[in-house]
Amino acid sequence: MSETSFARRASPGLALFLLTSIAIIGFVDRIIMNVLVEPIKKDFGLTDTQMGVVNGLAFAALNIVLGLAVARIAERKRRLSLIAFGTLLWSVATALCGLAGSYVQLIAARIGVGVGEAVGLPSVVSTISDYFPPEKRVTALSVHALAPSLGAFLGAAGGSLVAFYWGWQTALMVAAVPGIILATAVHVFVAEPPRGQHDALSAASNDHVPSMWSVISRFWKRPTMRHMLLGAALASMVGFALNTFLASWLARRFGYSLLEGGLVSGLVASLPSALSVFGAGWFADKWGKTNPRFYALIPGITLLVAAPIYILGITRDEPILAITLVGIAGLGQYCYLGPTAGVFQNMMHPRMRVTATAFTGLVYSLIGGGLGPVLVGALSDQTAQMTPDKGIALAWALSGFAIIYLWAAAHYLWAARTIKADLARPLEAE
Repeated sequence: MSETSFARRASPGLALFLLTSIAIIGFVDRIIMNVLVEPIKKDFGLTDTQMGVVNGLAFAALNIVLGLAVARIAERKRRLSLIAFGTLLWSVATALCGLAGSYVQLIAARIGVGVGEAVGLPSVVSTISDYFPPEKRVTALSVHALAPSLGAFLGAAGGSLVAFYWGWQTALMVAAVPGIILATAVHVFVAEPPRGQHDALSAASNDHVPSMWSVISRFWKRPTMRHMLLGAALASMVGFALNTFLASWLARRFGYSLLEGGLVSGLVASLPSALSVFGAGWFADKWGKTNPRFYALIPGITLLVAAPIYILGITRDEPILAITLVGIAGLGQYCYLGPTAGVFQNMMHPRMRVTATAFTGLVYSLIGGGLGPVLVGALSDQTAQMTPDKGIALAWALSGFAIIYLWAAAHYLWAARTIKADLARPLEAE
């Protein structure tokens, strides 16, 4: 036994805190580029489409391939070692983004961020799931699901603050530091939990590692999982795209500075959703005990309400009204995160959960983080040819894209019809 292992504790609270912190910093390092769009465009002479590639496809390029490959290793090996190594890797790559001297170097470093997250993040959800029983799992994973909201706020507010005074390069290098610290902490202090310790499985079943096809096919065979995956993929595509250009919208439409745009976009896009993400998970577990349909109804209804409010807000001419409405929409935009992750984990065998997370991460990275920003960037470039006001052009692009939230909501509402029967099905591979 190594000296390090003596310091490790099997504490659900400590594990949830450190793993959620890693997920938050991962999101900071992923999206900090969003508030740096304008200064990077200026330094490298880029278009919105090119920035969409940097923020989207460059990150997703290897992330979508490596995530599944590493997940297969994680189903058999110590997950926390992969988490620590991946966190260290993407943190170093984030620092390299700050050292980039050209567009090509910036893309290469962003690919490195995606590689690091592919190694480290898929195991996080599985590890948390093994620390908490099924009836508390959605709440625990909703705490973890705060990562996008809190990460977006820290990335937007902190990134814009540092960039305003010391430049965008320094902002990226500063963002790399917390990940290095957290990688060390999780390796030293968190114990690997026994897989499936809270699930009713035989020892033989718990030791068996189902094939990758068994994992992926379950998403198709169970209607609830199929519709929730489609709904989450569409919602993530819209969310990534809208957040990528929110600070730029404030700058172009209302003349906000880099610092003002970063702080405001962080507040309206992140803090409201942080409250609602945890609340959605807590209410889903509370109400889901008597009616499992709430695990799908809560995301469906909140997305249905968020879409028209966001569209109304992003097209207003008065900044206070526009920002207020966008913030209100933020209360419903991300309520799907916790319930979706919890339902997927509760429907998967313990030795399928890392692969399931990697697969959903692949879908979210390719469709959400990869495709969303590029589509909105291209749509913005096209609408800019119709009006001389670039702020209005970007607002049109964002509002048009937000309509997809209604499509996502329809999938969740459909999933509510089958979720009770699907949750009752066995965890073992079919």
